[in-house]
Amino acid sequence: MISSAVDRYKQVQQNTLTPGELLLALYDGLFRFLNGAKVCFENNQKPRGRELLCKAHAVISELYLALDYKHNPDLCANLASVYDFSMSRITEANRDADPEGITEVLRVLSPLREAWQQAVPEAHKDNANKAKARTTEGR
Repeated sequence: MISSAVDRYKQVQQNTLTPGELLLALYDGLFRFLNGAKVCFENNQKPRGRELLCKAHAVISELYLALDYKHNPDLCANLASVYDFSMSRITEANRDADPEGITEVLRVLSPLREAWQQAVPEAHKDNANKAKARTTEGR
């Protein structure tokens, strides 16, 4: 019963998040999976670590597939390179149960996460201000 309530909550949350908020949620989950896998490997809990790395790989795959080259081809190409590197290192870390490979991925993705954490609220604030200005002009 609790599980179905949690599932419904997550579905409502997904349907009400802005694209930026969804992106941040994906990055938060990604980092949770990567850090969890690293701890598991450090504590010789390889099966759980591998499970978490598979989830991290799936998140990065989704981020990769969501790239829209029409809007900013150069940025998308750069992000694709970072995501390719990250997926490759995750695959190797998973194969070898190597926490150092995970550390590399965290190091590479951290600046992106920090940038999105700053950019998304700013964009949301700018959009709210623009909407408010349009409403004020219409009076």
